[in-house]
Amino acid sequence: MPGIDECLLEAMALPGARGAALVDWSSGLALGTAGESPVGDHETTAAETAELARAAAEYESFAQPAAEVPPDDPGGQPVEDVIVTTRSGYHVLRFVETSFDSSVFLHLWLDRTDGNLALARHRLRALAEGLVLR
Repeated sequence: MPGIDECLLEAMALPGARGAALVDWSSGLALGTAGESPVGDHETTAAETAELARAAAEYESFAQPAAEVPPDDPGGQPVEDVIVTTRSGYHVLRFVETSFDSSVFLHLWLDRTDGNLALARHRLRALAEGLVLR
């Protein structure tokens, strides 16, 4: 089971990966980073993506109310991931379930030309499930 650094290095091995981070969306702080930042500063990117993640996780429009969750749903985060498509790239925010009250997500920035969005979503899910926070 990989830790933060190993997880981010594996994310950066994806085709078209330009940058990756593990971010706490309650504080907006990056717990780890790899590669580039879209704005040249990982802390700014972490704070900005945390706002987006917080909105997706907390707004009823995105987070299904508990009464509407199917009975066979294992629980956990109400939102699995958020995808933002720009003219030059993709940003995938994958929420990480932890044994404690989780407010952590993986952020992967992909080049639009070389990146594979479907592969990135699949791989980030596996990385999030195997991530061990130390």
